[in-house]
Amino acid sequence: MWFNPIITQLLRSPFHGMLSKNTMLIAYTGRKTGKSFITPVNYLRMDEDGAEVLYTTSYRERVWWRSLRGGAPVTLTLRGKDVPAQACVVEDEHEVTEILVRYVHQAPGMARYFQIRLDASGAPDMTDAAEVATRLVIIKSFQ
Repeated sequence: MWFNPIITQLLRSPFHGMLSKNTMLIAYTGRKTGKSFITPVNYLRMDEDGAEVLYTTSYRERVWWRSLRGGAPVTLTLRGKDVPAQACVVEDEHEVTEILVRYVHQAPGMARYFQIRLDASGAPDMTDAAEVATRLVIIKSFQ
């Protein structure tokens, strides 16, 4: 995307605080090319079995996340600091649905972005979440 270099520069600058609460850089090596890539992504911190995991979403038709299939070492730029991590991709639609529901429970404002309706109690509509899961993958990053 045309604005990625601008976001990347900002996240590496002393002004990263404007974005780094929910935006990070993920640096990885292309599986086929061996080239290094850096991509700015939105993220959400969630607890998974007592460990902190950073969740990122991407549309399935995008290609950047495919280099992370099966797990891959990455470097995350989080709040101005580079952090080595491991990343993996969740492609299974049922698992993506489950994660999306937890994601929206923790960050209800994302329901609108994902186009998932919330019921009167604030619970995500499971039909909407399952439909969105057909279009998204989840990237899990952890240290």
